Amino acid sequence: MKKYLVLFAITGLVAAACGGSEEKKEDKAAETSPATAPVADLSTNPDYTKGLELVGKSDCLTCHKVNDKLIGPAYKEVANKYEATDENISMLAGKIIKGGKGVWGEVPMTPHPQVSEEDAKAMVKYVLLLK
Repeated sequence: MKKYLVLFAITGLVAAACGGSEEKKEDKAAETSPATAPVADLSTNPDYTKGLELVGKSDCLTCHKVNDKLIGPAYKEVANKYEATDENISMLAGKIIKGGKGVWGEVPMTPHPQVSEEDAKAMVKYVLLLK
């Protein structure tokens, strides 16, 4: 019986110690992390919603994921590599339509000639918003 009481007491102390340290870690993180602006709600951005819809209807997700590399780079990797300039949007839209090779490895990007330039640009704008 003594063993169970000792075990129960130790478990209670460990639980109390762990709970207290979590609060301290959170408080410390809040104090030391730089102030950042709240994350914008992308669902209200027309470039985001249109691009997301087009990507969802296409075969893009066969080779790409938002956060993880699959066959091609993750969308966030692309967003981090390219600024959202008109020049980059046109260039990347061209790669969607014509395909490409060599920038992200040896596996070529399949051309999508059925995608209009306007739709390809909308897809690129969506991807670049995922930064």
